[in-house]
Amino acid sequence: MAAKRFYWILTGMALLLLLAACGQDKGQNQDQDAASHSAHLAPNGDLREETASLADMPSFLTGEPAQVTVAYAAAAKLRDTLQYIPCYCGCGESAGHKSNLDCFIADVREDGTVVWDDHGTTCGVCQQIALKAAKMKQEGRSDLDIRQFVDQTYAEGYANPTDTPMPNA
Repeated sequence: MAAKRFYWILTGMALLLLLAACGQDKGQNQDQDAASHSAHLAPNGDLREETASLADMPSFLTGEPAQVTVAYAAAAKLRDTLQYIPCYCGCGESAGHKSNLDCFIADVREDGTVVWDDHGTTCGVCQQIALKAAKMKQEGRSDLDIRQFVDQTYAEGYANPTDTPMPNA
């Protein structure tokens, strides 16, 4: 009887040690993952992640639907267009965004590193605007045509637009 009791106590202690060690490793791995991806939160709570270039998509896209990934790829390709396209999801007021581009990319630094913003992963309006702009650009439409289309399409039933400059004609 004493041998059985000793066995169960020893087994329980071994399990506790194993669980404690796993928890410590997991925490260390999470810290290492965050450091390797240079992830941090923006003041509004959006996750921001730095990558080496526009060709390197952020890790927070892993497991996202194809539409989300394509919207981020479109933003990377169409930065010069999306800077003139407003967003109508309310992010101008809630996140301080100035255009639809800000929903996906917070900054592209002089050395080419990119700070991605995960706002676009959770917002269908942001995605729709970016994808429609990409389609229209592919059709040969000008930035002004795209801007006018977006302004007309989202004028009613959506949040106030971001304070976005107009493109040149």
